[in-house]
Amino acid sequence: MGSYQERRRTATAVGPWLRGVLRWRAEAFRLPLEWHVRKNVLRLLLPLLLIGGAVGCEGDGPTLVLATTTSTADSRLLEVILPPFEEASGVRVKVLAVGTGQALALGEQGDADIVLVHARAREDEFVASGHGVDRRDLMYNRFVILGPPEDPAGIAAAAEGAIQALQRIARVGGAGGAAFVSRADGSGTHLKERQLWEEAGISPQGDWYRETGQGMGNTLTIANEMGAYTLSDQGTYLSRREGLDLFVMSSGGALLLNPYGIIAVNPALHPRVERDLAEKLIEYLTSHQTQERIAAFGRDLYGEPLFYPDSEAWRAEQ
Repeated sequence: MGSYQERRRTATAVGPWLRGVLRWRAEAFRLPLEWHVRKNVLRLLLPLLLIGGAVGCEGDGPTLVLATTTSTADSRLLEVILPPFEEASGVRVKVLAVGTGQALALGEQGDADIVLVHARAREDEFVASGHGVDRRDLMYNRFVILGPPEDPAGIAAAAEGAIQALQRIARVGGAGGAAFVSRADGSGTHLKERQLWEEAGISPQGDWYRETGQGMGNTLTIANEMGAYTLSDQGTYLSRREGLDLFVMSSGGALLLNPYGIIAVNPALHPRVERDLAEKLIEYLTSHQTQERIAAFGRDLYGEPLFYPDSEAWRAEQ
């Protein structure tokens, strides 16, 4: 039926064409963007995001649809933890790698069997509204504020918290000395960014604040090409660090903690969902064996894990 890695390699055949489409992006995002322009870009890119999970999914055997945040795919974590489940169960996992907001929307529409996301307040709302059942803690990492080596806002030298770092960026940015690039896509990272700006007492706007409406990978590329600051999840940044001239400026404190949860879509609202298969995947992902794979992922390449295990079963054994 083809492994998850094989399906991803098939999907990446569109890569050269996509890079051609996006070649203009850095220059485009240096200019003020009207919403209708960003909307057209999103219309172009969203089907390509879905290709990563959809290509090659036809064939024999049951299929489980997993809607997930882009960081789990961009970091390539899913390529490590999904194949053993597919091989042992005979279940094909179709991955839709989108932002957290879109992943939850897919669950609310019954277009996914299970969601893996990182926005706890939104996750709790998803369950409370009846769309999700059996939410479990899965793993965590941290959000990081990244910036260019010149660090025009002086964040690294100040060694302050995330709120003070954003206040510095806004102050220097307002004077024309810095820029900040936001995903602006309703993702878990974007929701965290909005929370941080609110706690900083700032409503970001102006030429220094640029919105991409794109995923973390593309947003990192744009921030890198602009020499701008941005907020990223730790996993995606570490997996792409080699090609970037962006460095961690702030990463400490409880505000930048980034927990991930996994939730089955409620069959009472959406009878067509594969509840039994979703439960099998949840049990597998939260098991000690899979949690060990998560703990080891990235250590050999980056010197530290991209994610830290956090399931109840894992915590009980520590």
